[in-house]
Amino acid sequence: MIDSMSGADGAKAPAPNHVAIIMDGNGRWAQKRNRPRLVGHHAGAKRVREIVRACPDLDVKYLTIFAFSTENWKRTQTEVAGLMKLFKRYIRREAQNLLEEGVRVRFIGDRVRLEPALVDLMDGLELLTADNDKVHLTIALNYGGRDEVARAARRLAYDVAMGKLEPKSICDETFPKYLDTHVLPDPDLVIRTSGEARISNFLLWQSAYSEYEFIDTLWPDFTPDIFAQVVGRFGVRDRRFGAVPV
Repeated sequence: MIDSMSGADGAKAPAPNHVAIIMDGNGRWAQKRNRPRLVGHHAGAKRVREIVRACPDLDVKYLTIFAFSTENWKRTQTEVAGLMKLFKRYIRREAQNLLEEGVRVRFIGDRVRLEPALVDLMDGLELLTADNDKVHLTIALNYGGRDEVARAARRLAYDVAMGKLEPKSICDETFPKYLDTHVLPDPDLVIRTSGEARISNFLLWQSAYSEYEFIDTLWPDFTPDIFAQVVGRFGVRDRRFGAVPV
């Protein structure tokens, strides 16, 4: 049974509204079993399904997962092609389940480099689930934090050049409106699996005040129970956002 931690007075600790996950370790999970790396990616996709389903019981409204980075194109052609096929397969197989389970799906990242067939599936899934509100699942695909900021800056500069925006009005409240995540709250908690302790160009602007958890578990082994434990630990953290308690 999934359960999060309670506070000292027995009350349920506050849950993170938005959890973002760097799903790392698929390849190593497969290699430990003497299997091809793509086997690990398929196992990781199954784990995504379980984590999404665990969110409502944990009071997690928004879940963002890092599926493929702008740097992942550097991997072997075989692995990249296999991942692209996996993304298409996941969308086709999970679309109806996501719709029926109340999950709204969004994709962030630069779609220009993605093949049209995949982009069509992404667009279709976003449209299909647009009215859902139980869980908001955001999938970062061909995404990089620096790339996102650069693309946002280009859009902002265009609006300035067209006279739609005054330069003096640009601030930390204006700029996020140009990011891929402009309709989402900032993540309260960022989790990275596999034991690596770095953020790897993920949600650079949005995670300025996020809490972080670096978990040794490889992503295919990251169960809903482990997820619940991490979410529970968030509830006992003292988040000051740069202020000093009075």
